Amino acid sequence: MAIYAMKATISGSFEEVKGKVVEALKMQGFGILTEIDVQKAMKEKLNVDFEPYQILGACNPELAHRALEADRSIGLLLPCNVVLRGLGEVVEVSIQDPEVMFGVVDSRVQAALAGLPGEAKARLQKALEAVTGA
Repeated sequence: MAIYAMKATISGSFEEVKGKVVEALKMQGFGILTEIDVQKAMKEKLNVDFEPYQILGACNPELAHRALEADRSIGLLLPCNVVLRGLGEVVEVSIQDPEVMFGVVDSRVQAALAGLPGEAKARLQKALEAVTGA
């Protein structure tokens, strides 16, 4: 497992798992701002076959506002990326770890945002657990 991600493998079709992930994120206050269909882009741009693979840009407005108030440059780390990768009968769901991502922020901003990355991570973990039934 990548040190910058929280992961789970979930049984079901790609669209079914995607719906569950989006709903679980919503229950934790996250909306989806962006959707990138990597499979489609690879086919259209490079004529390369690729497994079902989507990147969802998830954002919790309250947490994002707090972070942006501390440092407008934090927008470079937003939104939280959620990757869905179809692997036959299962879908691998990976969510970036906000604590790791915020580790690149300077110490002054880290102090101003004390607790925020942990809160974001806890909410994202709860969403992942809701999808896996853990």
